[in-house]
Amino acid sequence: MSDAGRYKERLELALEAAGLDLWENNLVTGEVTGKALKTSQELGYTQSEMAGTVEEILRLVHPDDVSRLQQAVKDHLTGQTPQYRCEFRLRAKNGDWIWFANFGKVMDGDDGMRGQRFVGVTFNIDDRKRKEHEIELMNRQLAEKNALLESYNLQLEMLASTDALTGLANRRKLMELGLRECRRAERFQHALSLLMIDIDHFKAINDTWGHHVGDQVICAVADACGARVRQGVDAVARFGGEEFIVLLPETDLVGGCSLADVLRESVAGLRVPVNDMAEHVQFTVSVGVATGYGGGDMEAFEQLLSRADKALYRAKQAGRNCVRV
Repeated sequence: MSDAGRYKERLELALEAAGLDLWENNLVTGEVTGKALKTSQELGYTQSEMAGTVEEILRLVHPDDVSRLQQAVKDHLTGQTPQYRCEFRLRAKNGDWIWFANFGKVMDGDDGMRGQRFVGVTFNIDDRKRKEHEIELMNRQLAEKNALLESYNLQLEMLASTDALTGLANRRKLMELGLRECRRAERFQHALSLLMIDIDHFKAINDTWGHHVGDQVICAVADACGARVRQGVDAVARFGGEEFIVLLPETDLVGGCSLADVLRESVAGLRVPVNDMAEHVQFTVSVGVATGYGGGDMEAFEQLLSRADKALYRAKQAGRNCVRV
């Protein structure tokens, strides 16, 4: 056996041990001069059914992978890449798509013509690709579940801090906001005003028209308050029953009283329908106003609430439908 024969025999043995399949194409004629026998066998094709031209090979490539393969070849042939590398799917005889990887390089022909031979190896990467796909699918499912869990957590957090009837902040959320605004008011020495609003004679509304109408009245007052505050700055909360709190950062006593009077007049002009007979109920609110300059703990906010509550009591004593400080 000649040295060249021994070299070829050893090369084939090394490639077989490494799971590699040698192939060669003629770039001038488009002929497959060295067929990838192992690959063809894995795809289920007999020797007579093996592709004999580059065009026939491309017909076996998955439609989604053809352009990527052609671009990889073009990049190497034009010198943009030192080697040709590509991963693609080939159609097996039974119709399955199997992943393979290709590595190749342009070489001179036997007659010395430059760039005539395209030589490379191919090997099966189907197991790896399927595992990658499974991992990608698992990661996608995990990301979707995490997003769903985050959405549920946000909903739970919102439910825990929102009044179910009005959609306003509840008492728990108000206390959090109040502590934060008290600290901010103390830090910047800004006034912080608080309105405590109570629906006048609310029990009589419930007793006369029922709780359904009472709930409508509560919602109407909530909407009136929400419509007249600064979005993203002020806060409105349902404090309990028919009581509401409006928290007004950077607002002095004059500004607090002004808004309180606007709210009082606005509510007095509301009409809530009570039945199909075109009847409606009118109602008023009493408002207590307190202003302070914050503090570093919850006690400061509780004191502000207490002062507003006393002011509200004075408004009730004064005959209702009025504002007191």
